[in-house]
Amino acid sequence: MWGELANKMGTLVEDIVAPNIKRVAVELFGVEEIIDFSARRIIKHPTDKSREKDFDALLIGSNAIVLNETKSTVRQSYIDEFIAFIPTVFEYLPEHRGKKVIPVFSSLYIPEHFVAYLTKHKIYAMGMGDETMEILNYNDLPKP
Repeated sequence: MWGELANKMGTLVEDIVAPNIKRVAVELFGVEEIIDFSARRIIKHPTDKSREKDFDALLIGSNAIVLNETKSTVRQSYIDEFIAFIPTVFEYLPEHRGKKVIPVFSSLYIPEHFVAYLTKHKIYAMGMGDETMEILNYNDLPKP
């Protein structure tokens, strides 16, 4: 029962984050045209079918990819795993090679020291703001 509750908490946070990815992609990141968007998408590696990647939210635009990792609880290890995955994204999406990758790490609440760590690694931190999800370090990183 606790396991089911923990899983539901994770999917609840993903359900809150996912719709906001489209908005920030267009309004803040300059994504010109959304070609594809999906939440909880699993993509098999094109050359090694034994490998797959679970994307919490993935937006493919005409000029960029917004790569989102969502966690109900923020842990250093989750951020570090995301940092390690970012350079390999085109292994799973080779047809989009050359597009700008915009990484976003999301949770309902991200402690300030984790926001600083994400900023240092050029990853946008998305958490709850006054009204809805917002990019917490947008002004601290170069505009895409």
